[in-house]
Amino acid sequence: MADFEIFNPEQNLAPYALIPGKSRGRLHNETESHRRSEYQRDRDRIIHSGAFRKLKHKTQVFVHHVGDYYRTRLTHSIEVAQIGRSIARNLGLNEDVTEALALAHDFGHTPFGHVGEEALDEAIKPYGGFDHNAQSLRVVTILENRYADFPGLNLTWDTLEGLAKHNGPLVAYEGDTKELHVNFNRYLEQHDLEPHTYASAEAQAAAIADDIAYNSHDLADGLRAGLITLEQVAEVPLVRKKLKDIVDNYGKIEKGQMHHELTRRLIAQMVNDVTIHSQINLKALAPETVDDIRGAGKAMIDFSENMRNQDNILKKFLMKNMYRHYKVNRMSSKARRVVTDLFNLYLVEPECLPTEWQKSLENATASERARRVADFIAGMTDRFALLEHQRLFDTSTFEL
Repeated sequence: MADFEIFNPEQNLAPYALIPGKSRGRLHNETESHRRSEYQRDRDRIIHSGAFRKLKHKTQVFVHHVGDYYRTRLTHSIEVAQIGRSIARNLGLNEDVTEALALAHDFGHTPFGHVGEEALDEAIKPYGGFDHNAQSLRVVTILENRYADFPGLNLTWDTLEGLAKHNGPLVAYEGDTKELHVNFNRYLEQHDLEPHTYASAEAQAAAIADDIAYNSHDLADGLRAGLITLEQVAEVPLVRKKLKDIVDNYGKIEKGQMHHELTRRLIAQMVNDVTIHSQINLKALAPETVDDIRGAGKAMIDFSENMRNQDNILKKFLMKNMYRHYKVNRMSSKARRVVTDLFNLYLVEPECLPTEWQKSLENATASERARRVADFIAGMTDRFALLEHQRLFDTSTFEL
């Protein structure tokens, strides 16, 4: 029987794309797979990680028990991956890397979304603060301790670079890392991810896909929840034209269909804009390698100036009318108290932590102990954090 043949992962890729056979490798050497490219292995390790599964019960905007139809970090990440792959395919980029980064980009998020991060950052500020992007790197390089041969997931340099720098360079100049978060600096000491350069085009595609998914899908969830109305949303120029197109094409349709048509049209226009503008950027730069992308001095995969302005208007609308809605504020207020209470208690009474976490604190400095407590809380789902808070602070019950 003939040997099994796999699809050549280098086919149809642009010269500036990440080529699997030219990966910069892994911190810990491994035997290459004959069935999957190095980037496919990265993606698969991310999907099979515990951190990926936890995203199912981590907040996007609405706490997990509010309703089954609202997006979680998991569904958001899957949607980012789909949009990212579309952009990557349009531009001849490596879809596997874009997908891997999209699926892992929220690994460092705390329970309760951005408000949980703000609370944890404030609580641990005396010990270096908290940053979800730096925590994502810590998760995949240390905390996902699943393999016998190495700590973390041992992802390729290229994927780790994209995870760390998907929002752009971490520092302005080479070697200027003293202001970086402690999680970044600790890893960079052993594995230089070149924090002063831009990341690959694949990482940039994943980042812009996150923007597209975040705004369009949060808008849809806000409409579904009744926190905002179609009349309010019509104030946003980008949305107003879409609503008019839908009415002109279909007349009066049911609310759910209207929300879906609006969302899909917004995504389609944004993806189209990114594709066209990025092609213009790439043509002007004429990059021959991925390093040309890294050294370009600006993001190559991006919105046009007009779409960026329109996107910012939508962001401001969502901030004013949805993220600061009094119902969301009430959830946020509770979330802050839960995260702050848990951090303060664990720090003072580490014997309340699970046994394996207590062991990791043996001979730890005050800073190391605080960081481990932050690791424990950041890894919680919304549901676990609420139950843990109830177990530790509700004096009417002594449930273990």
